[in-house]
Amino acid sequence: MSKRLEDFIKMNRDEFDDLEPSGDLWARIEKNLPPEGTAIKPREAKTFSLSFVLKVAASVIIVMGIGFGFYLHHERNEAVNFAAINPTYAKQQVHYASMVQNQRKELKSIAKTDPELYKEFSSEIAKMDSTYNRLNKDLATSPNQERVLRAMIRNLQIQSEILNQQLEVIEQINQTKKEQSNDTKNI
Repeated sequence: MSKRLEDFIKMNRDEFDDLEPSGDLWARIEKNLPPEGTAIKPREAKTFSLSFVLKVAASVIIVMGIGFGFYLHHERNEAVNFAAINPTYAKQQVHYASMVQNQRKELKSIAKTDPELYKEFSSEIAKMDSTYNRLNKDLATSPNQERVLRAMIRNLQIQSEILNQQLEVIEQINQTKKEQSNDTKNI
């Protein structure tokens, strides 16, 4: 193909050469050139000061940090729909979560009368609650969400059982105190 193009140009050379630039073209070009004997100044390379570069870098880091913060905030607020995973498990989760919440309210009532006992009991529940929160956080990214949801429900069941045992201990302590106060009144 390039051979055909060369042949075409050679055969039609006269037709290509019929247009010539005007005579004053060179005069206009010379007018824009610097006078003879003057040195042509080389273009100055743009330089940036260190403070400018640091300011730009700091700005980029701040913008990226804010963006990452928004991303993390969005990830935390993105709740998983338990009913979409398994409706039966979702109902169980709601049931046990409300039971645990009610039992915790009952347990808080002893905080005023026996703060040491309350502190001991609440530390046990806090450990289990942190496990539950970790499972809840892992639920969104887990490939087997149903299994994680079952583990969350089991955690709530155990929390409920422990809270029941703690409330029974408190009831026994209160019963013992009543019996002792009745014995002292009878004497």
